[in-house]
Amino acid sequence: MNDRVFIFDTTLRDGEQSCGCSMTVEEKLLMARKLVELGVDVMEAGFPMASEGDTEAVRMISNEFSGVSVAALARCNPKDIEQAARALDKAKNPRIHTFIATSPIHLKHKLRKTEDEALEAAVAGVKLARKYVTNVEFSAEDATRTSPDSLARFAKAVVDAGASVVNIPDTVGYTLPQEFAAMIAKVVAAVGDRALVSVHCHNDLGLAVANSLAGVQAGARQVECTINGIGERAGNCSLEE
Repeated sequence: MNDRVFIFDTTLRDGEQSCGCSMTVEEKLLMARKLVELGVDVMEAGFPMASEGDTEAVRMISNEFSGVSVAALARCNPKDIEQAARALDKAKNPRIHTFIATSPIHLKHKLRKTEDEALEAAVAGVKLARKYVTNVEFSAEDATRTSPDSLARFAKAVVDAGASVVNIPDTVGYTLPQEFAAMIAKVVAAVGDRALVSVHCHNDLGLAVANSLAGVQAGARQVECTINGIGERAGNCSLEE
């Protein structure tokens, strides 16, 4: 197993969801330059379908930098993915980061889909994204409230479809290090050396860093984090920690 751990910074996307942390395009560009100086491997520059501002930020940031991969977030639906692709059209090192919820509670109450229907959408989303970029990341939203067997099933399917990164988010900051490590180990075993396994942990229980480290010990080789741990609700894994 490769011991290199990649740093995926989402200050410009998830971090912006903190109260008072919304950024203009110019502010995002300034922050991006500082992140490049820090040496992050991937920057998630925005969610293009959310606004024209995010689309422009992704476009400007992805056009400027070549040594770092610039990611655009997109739900697993054609409109989102095509908007992300437009924002990354002239990018030097693009990544489309596409996601769909996988937990029973999200499937039933938010998506109103069966697991099989969500899996079909995930595979279709990854295949569409691969038509635009070679570097595709898939996230199983609310992964920690999804059964490990289901997660392994999604991971295998999206890697078969062309995903090079499979991200396991603790979307609601729900899990504990020991159980998270077991979940990551199962996904790592499912994808083998065909894809990188990533972790994205929220800090609702104060365990975002602990869970991320547990994930790395279990075989994850990408950690998603933000400057000062900013982000949705209680925030994300802190980059500096």
